[in-house]
Amino acid sequence: MIVKTSRLIISKATLKDAPFFLEIMNSPNWIKYIGDRNVKTVKEAETYLEKGIIKSYHERGYGFYKVALKSNPSATIGICGLIKREELEIPDLGFAMLPLYEGIGYGYESSVSVLEEAKKKFGITKVGAITLQSNLNSIKLLEKLGFSFEKRIKLFDDDQELLFFVKELL
Repeated sequence: MIVKTSRLIISKATLKDAPFFLEIMNSPNWIKYIGDRNVKTVKEAETYLEKGIIKSYHERGYGFYKVALKSNPSATIGICGLIKREELEIPDLGFAMLPLYEGIGYGYESSVSVLEEAKKKFGITKVGAITLQSNLNSIKLLEKLGFSFEKRIKLFDDDQELLFFVKELL
């Protein structure tokens, strides 16, 4: 999938993107709100891509995509996409931007495009999203995108309570 918006290019990640994934996965808000994935080297980032994101492209046709600025396509600024977790009945939306690019609308812009493609290309009619209660920026973005809070859930063999949001793709 390659989608262009007014400011962004959203495309599939490849192993060549491992240095970017190493950077974003060790950024402060990723660690705080998504969690430490123990990706500390480029090689570990390549493995993460192979076993997660790229595998999802092959199995489902979709996954997380890299987000770059149209004005500088070689510089990736974030990720946005869908993941289908075994623990959830529907795919869920995820997004993250490098610190320099947070809070200026790129998460919204990329999410709108990913949700449009989910419906148009993959026939997905309902999408979820999970976030920590403390991640107020993520909650605001989900609400702006039209997601509604559904329930509190626990996933991933830990006691961390997450908020589960849902959106019908009409």
